[in-house]
Amino acid sequence: MDLRALGSLEVSIVGLGCNNFGMRVDEACSTEVVRAALDAGITLFDTADIYGGGRSEEFLGRALGADRDRVVVATKFGAMEGAAPDTVHRACEASLARLGMDRIDLYQVYRPDDDVPIADTVGALQELVTVGKVREIGCSNFDGPRVDAAAAASSALDAPVFVSLQNQLSLLDRREQDDTIASCERHGLGILPYFPLASGMLTGKYERGSPPPEGTRLAQMPEERAQRAMDDRAFDVVDRLTAFAEGHGHTLLELAMSWLECLPHMASVIAGATSPEQVRANVAAATWVLTDEEMAEVDRLSRRGR
Repeated sequence: MDLRALGSLEVSIVGLGCNNFGMRVDEACSTEVVRAALDAGITLFDTADIYGGGRSEEFLGRALGADRDRVVVATKFGAMEGAAPDTVHRACEASLARLGMDRIDLYQVYRPDDDVPIADTVGALQELVTVGKVREIGCSNFDGPRVDAAAAASSALDAPVFVSLQNQLSLLDRREQDDTIASCERHGLGILPYFPLASGMLTGKYERGSPPPEGTRLAQMPEERAQRAMDDRAFDVVDRLTAFAEGHGHTLLELAMSWLECLPHMASVIAGATSPEQVRANVAAATWVLTDEEMAEVDRLSRRGR
């Protein structure tokens, strides 16, 4: 599989999102998914301290076992407790204990904490890098001005810089696309898109006018949120993209994954999975190299409100 640079790290173009571990799947299934990912050539495993109440990190660490040094383990902190320096240190120690590891390859701020100066957060992360508990740092759910502020703080402190930006991005959720790409262009970050398949809307598993099938992600969301995700405008886009993909001899899934892979500054597409079959399908899907003309047409077809 294609490998791309992320700071000093090398990551596979398709990564495994471990947000399902400890929530939608148990440890035995999580282990099967991890083993399938390793067999498929995935080298980036992304989790967070809040996923499954900490069980995601535990399951991931045990599933990797002796293969830990073959991969890049990424986790996140600050979703609930913020990003003050003492919180950063406590969160890191707790994640290391759950993972059963002595280092985190990519440690990411889950979301901005505007109550804490970003320089304080960066300073704490610098300490973790210095002592070898963290290799690279990144951020998630940051907009352009916040990415700029973090870069300025790192420069002022002569501290490590963020090497990644993990934002929600898919053919059905492009609200932050231009800002995300521009931020990564300014500061040399790699994009790690989450929810690349729009909770399954870009896999063809949902039908217009029908409730989401039992066991799917949208079926487990609050009804109002699921209805918003499955509104007519979303299905209009899905229908147009499906026709385009099939007209070029591909599936909607292949288009969704490959379009992301072809965006500038893309490092790894973080795709969740609840079965080994999903892992293999996601990896196989990211193989279509779209031309500039095809990317432009997909851009037109995926805009809502037509």
